[in-house]
Amino acid sequence: MKANAAITIIATLCLLSVLSFSNETGAQLWDSNRPDANAPAGVMDDHVHRAGHWMLSYRFMYMNMDGLRNGTHKVSTQKALEDYMMVPTKMDEQMHMFGIMYAPTDSINVMAMIPYVRKSMTHVTRMGERFTVTNDGLGDISVTTIFKVFDAHRQRIQLNAGISFPTGSIDERGSYDMQLGSGTLDLIPGITYLGQYRSFSWGAQASGIIRIAENTKDYALGDRLDATAWGAWDWFNWISTSARMDWQSWGNIDGANPALDPAKMPCADPKLQGGDRLDLLLGLNFYVPEGPTLIKGQRLFAEFGLPVYQDLDGPQLETDWVLWFGWQYGWSFDGKHHDHSGHH
Repeated sequence: MKANAAITIIATLCLLSVLSFSNETGAQLWDSNRPDANAPAGVMDDHVHRAGHWMLSYRFMYMNMDGLRNGTHKVSTQKALEDYMMVPTKMDEQMHMFGIMYAPTDSINVMAMIPYVRKSMTHVTRMGERFTVTNDGLGDISVTTIFKVFDAHRQRIQLNAGISFPTGSIDERGSYDMQLGSGTLDLIPGITYLGQYRSFSWGAQASGIIRIAENTKDYALGDRLDATAWGAWDWFNWISTSARMDWQSWGNIDGANPALDPAKMPCADPKLQGGDRLDLLLGLNFYVPEGPTLIKGQRLFAEFGLPVYQDLDGPQLETDWVLWFGWQYGWSFDGKHHDHSGHH
């Protein structure tokens, strides 16, 4: 499944790259004054700004998880309780992400992201008792540098190099997935490819999270890989729609928290935390190209996704759906309100 997904992404990019080489007037210039100049809402670190420009952003993510899965098959609560004293039945995760970006040059941008996380998990015991654990607070703050390494023929390639700092708590009540951070200093590498052809645009991004060492609780979360590809259509120069495939793969936990008993519940077992998931997401991007100073350059975007494939080291809670919503606004202190670096 992993290989097929990667091959599909590569083949799609090759086809679209051929289409982008056109003799149409203006086809060689990147157009940033359109709604699909931004990637869909769930894609991070996808663009750069001109030198001297700033951007504020806000993203909201809501993920709903309901029911258990082992491998690709659903597992009933009753079946799971034959092996554990208690099991999770439902989990809601919300994340508010506040970002600020600055462009020291046209090709190098720096982005800082501050997340606020809220997690709520419902459990059931063998005796039929139900209870809910809720944790909320600051997550892991990240800083990412984006390097634009190619910009021609209405195509771009960007490299991302980021660091996530262990500012989120790992002392919260509950299992591994109820903690607000990783507790470790993590590396966040990535590469992004973007293209445009007339009213159509496309892109792909591969990114990861690499854990450097164990945290103070004697464990490290599994490394993560995310590969995504999308296409979008600019309808009226202020609204675009998108379709995206997103492949996620994450490993099991290295080490173990001595305070958690893996025999008590599956979400306390470090060997039952990994998995793979493929999502299909549909999105909307809104952009205000003209208007009063405080309105021009505003961007709003939303995206809703459903898993089409899940393979989990379980029993583990499966994902039912995910929702993204966001806002961005770029400006410079020379009084010019722009969005992305590029030719107009």
